[in-house]
Amino acid sequence: MSAGSHVSQEIATQPDDWLRAAALARPVAEPGQSVAVVGCGTSWFMGMAFAALREAAGHGRTDAFAASEFPAARGYDRVVAITRSGTTTEVLDLVAATPALVVTANPDLGGDTVLLDFADERSVVQTRFATTALAYLRAGLGEDLTAAAADARVALSADLGELPAAEQVSFLGRGWTVGLAHEAALKLREAASAWTEAHPAMEYRHGPISVAQPGRVTWMFGRAPDGLAAEVGATGATWVDSDLDPMAHLVVAQRLAVATAHRRGLDPDRPRHLTRSIVLR
Repeated sequence: MSAGSHVSQEIATQPDDWLRAAALARPVAEPGQSVAVVGCGTSWFMGMAFAALREAAGHGRTDAFAASEFPAARGYDRVVAITRSGTTTEVLDLVAATPALVVTANPDLGGDTVLLDFADERSVVQTRFATTALAYLRAGLGEDLTAAAADARVALSADLGELPAAEQVSFLGRGWTVGLAHEAALKLREAASAWTEAHPAMEYRHGPISVAQPGRVTWMFGRAPDGLAAEVGATGATWVDSDLDPMAHLVVAQRLAVATAHRRGLDPDRPRHLTRSIVLR
């Protein structure tokens, strides 16, 4: 990981950022309330992870939506919007029409906000703000993030080996880590223009495993379904899993995205065709 890029420096601050966010954390809704979490891109995937965690913890129905696809007529007790920039058109349109708690890095955004400006970023590619927002939300459910932050420090020095040379990577998750799988795939697409996919792990056998072969990688977040590692191994593809907290394992995937970009001669801070925020007017 090149220390010269903004994204590399931002990836490295995550353990401290998570603990700082955890110290600020409050529940975003009362137990039993229905919650919708909305965002765009990376923020949507963090919302997916939180929604699965909150519902699995028994706090109430929790759904995640891309901001442009929010079903306003459905009716939720609480809407939570995640937006690093606080300028994304789809999120601002939604917040203008629906009362929401906004998790953001933008100190100029008015209304009901959780300000995590210490985790803001200069890179177009989003890393630390996303995971810090998720750390805040996890801590608000009563989770202790101390072990996750310690695991993230391990992740910062984990050996990537030959992974940056992989032709293709499929990321898999279960429950809350499905959102992490989607986010990991997005990081490789954004930073390195790489061919990546993301799937619920139990769906991998239902077609996607057909792309597995030598030179390609299948990467599991969290506990794998029984027998899946052996099935992937039989294809000749490389199997990757970890005992780290899955959010810390995402840090390894972020580093892989940066390393793959550098290997391909790309600037991970400035992905092609992308800007830091999508402003449509």
